[in-house]
Amino acid sequence: MTSAAERPILFLDVDGPLIPFGSSPSRLQAPASGFQTSLDQGNPLLGRLDPGLGPRLMALGCQLVWASTWMEDANEAVAPRLGLPRLPVVEWPDACADDSPRGLHWKTRHLAEWANRRPFIWVDDEISAMDRLWVAAQHPAPSLLHCVDPTKGLVDADFSALVDWLRLR
Repeated sequence: MTSAAERPILFLDVDGPLIPFGSSPSRLQAPASGFQTSLDQGNPLLGRLDPGLGPRLMALGCQLVWASTWMEDANEAVAPRLGLPRLPVVEWPDACADDSPRGLHWKTRHLAEWANRRPFIWVDDEISAMDRLWVAAQHPAPSLLHCVDPTKGLVDADFSALVDWLRLR
């Protein structure tokens, strides 16, 4: 078995990739565990979570890490609905202290630092060409910055891209 230190990290954003902005909650199934994806957490968007994503993410064999402004709330409200365990959470630095190049996403530099020279995948809906260029120049290990259509969230084509990249590692 591969240790967590040897597996690639998968940094996972919530809004867009897991909670699509264009999907209707009526297309999603209730989780097999019977956990209700109702409004019990006070956020109507939680009903848009597809419980089938959790097992698919776990099957990738990566170290899953929340890379979202949801921070620890992702463990409280999102993880149980997806059947995920508690995941590590990226703590974001003070936004005022960011001296990143123009056009670089505010998460990019911090995720590369968090990865600490390990291979990583970043799944988000706000990744740009500038982010890819910066990571390619600054991060010594392989990386995949995968941009998800926020109106659809993670779909089969996204998982195919992740699996294909991981197969090459």
